[in-house]
Amino acid sequence: MFTGLIEHLGTVAAIESDPGGCTLTIADSAPILGDCHVGDSIAVNGACLTVTEFDPQAQGGWFRVWLANETLERTDLGERKVGDQVNLERAMGAHVRFGGHFVQAHVDTTATLIDRTPDGESLRLTFQLPEPTPSRPSLLPYIIPKGYVAIDGASLTVTGVDDAQRTFGIMLIKHTQEKITLSKKPVGAKVNVEVDMVGKYVEKSVHAALSGGDGPMRTLVEKVVEDVLRKKGVA
Repeated sequence: MFTGLIEHLGTVAAIESDPGGCTLTIADSAPILGDCHVGDSIAVNGACLTVTEFDPQAQGGWFRVWLANETLERTDLGERKVGDQVNLERAMGAHVRFGGHFVQAHVDTTATLIDRTPDGESLRLTFQLPEPTPSRPSLLPYIIPKGYVAIDGASLTVTGVDDAQRTFGIMLIKHTQEKITLSKKPVGAKVNVEVDMVGKYVEKSVHAALSGGDGPMRTLVEKVVEDVLRKKGVA
């Protein structure tokens, strides 16, 4: 589990492809390797990856992760090049303050940055989600104004949503612009998106309650509907 508060910016130092995926070496990462172990999880641009090797003593420090083809297809990591910076966050510890929001670092989809607009020292960004498909339905029901969304692993607040255009916006204050890679991405770039997991659980629970016979939730909803109809003189 992660918080969406980016700890450090690492640099892609090497990419080694194989039939099943690829291995990334992330350099300039010593600040987050002090308590690292092989098998630990580190979110790289919002994707939870497992450390396979690391060396905090080498110049700048580095670690390696392996990405399956599934991960490369669902995230922007397959488009990263040597020299690119990436957002890094270690899995959260039980002893730390919890900021941001609950982030699984299981990327739902990618979106495209379609607009960058300065707003004083802040920066407003607008993203467009892809057309929904039967295998990948729309994520718009989980994205609401003032709600949470993780973009490239960073916990951000949604400023607006346009369901018809499949777009949503966020704003980066000056401090955040300096701490994450998102402010450097150009229009047309892809970003990793993970919607708030709480919304998914709520939707599933409601669907189960309403379609699962005469449970307490169904009874409650039916009573509310009956009361509304009665007040309107329909029932």
